Amino acid sequence: MGDDLEPISPNDAVEMYQEAMRDEHAESTRKSAKHRLGAFVQFCDEEGIEDLTELTGRDLFQYRIWRREGQGDGREPIKLVTLKGQLATLRRFLRFAANINAVPPELYEQIVLPTMKNGEDVSESTLDPSRIIDILRYLEGAQPASRDHIILLLLWETGARTGAVRGLDLGDVDLDGSHPRFTGPAVSFNHRPDTGTPLKNQEAGTRWNRISGSTAAYIEDYIEYHRDDVTDDHGRHPLITTEYGRPTGNTLRVSLYRVTRPCWRGEPCPHDRNVDECDATHLDHASKCPSSRSPHDVRSGRVTYYRREDVPRRIVKDRLNASEDILDRHYDRRSDREQAEQRSDHLPDI
Repeated sequence: MGDDLEPISPNDAVEMYQEAMRDEHAESTRKSAKHRLGAFVQFCDEEGIEDLTELTGRDLFQYRIWRREGQGDGREPIKLVTLKGQLATLRRFLRFAANINAVPPELYEQIVLPTMKNGEDVSESTLDPSRIIDILRYLEGAQPASRDHIILLLLWETGARTGAVRGLDLGDVDLDGSHPRFTGPAVSFNHRPDTGTPLKNQEAGTRWNRISGSTAAYIEDYIEYHRDDVTDDHGRHPLITTEYGRPTGNTLRVSLYRVTRPCWRGEPCPHDRNVDECDATHLDHASKCPSSRSPHDVRSGRVTYYRREDVPRRIVKDRLNASEDILDRHYDRRSDREQAEQRSDHLPDI
């Protein structure tokens, strides 16, 4: 141990790191880091590392194997892309730990991130636009203006992240198009970290998004007939509610898992499962259905739809509040053949 290092437990150091992140990172980012570093704290407990100043490069290599192989109570082997994310978070944490004299300044450099092959670090999961439209049509007939309907409708039409939709208040929706900047209905996404609804890109994510007249009508019906008349823990009036107030992010995810199961709409199971015996038919286990999809998949479906319709890239970038590189790499699910065909449409015949 160097003379200038000061003893601290791994758990206490992680808690300090969480506090330091408050100044620059959204709550969802902090939670993700805490979850990932929970595995590192568990590793230290198992290996008897009670003082972070004792951590060595050999320990870090052993942790890499431990995490990759799914060792530790309740853990499973993970993919290379997941391991890369886990180790990248640990590197950032160790750089912070060096700033508080808990580890040597160069220790983080001993974590070598896995080299990914072309496209290996990109999720291929998505929700095809045609399937989203089919689900919305089903909801329009079976559960019009229900909470599930409005959640999927807003995620699909705006392409927004779950946190942005969850953070909408009644005052953020202009259903009659009275806002002077627009000629039709729109919703306003706002960064409100002090009252529990930050945007991923913070103030840079604040924006108005136009919505269709039919979407505005469904929202109006939801507010009148289905919305619980409640406030959240900060006295705000959320647009989407539960009987207890503003829904959690998990509530929105579970909503998507539920409505994207084929059996929920009465369709035959494409996985040859016995519906009477399948755990995924129960709400608490809806995510176990191989066909269920997350809000991220709705967002990628929307980007794919825009790309297929040749919507200008600048418009998509601004509407979804993400860089073109991120949209291309993580959300566009057109096949290589589709992209080639669309490019040819803009080229002169030879």
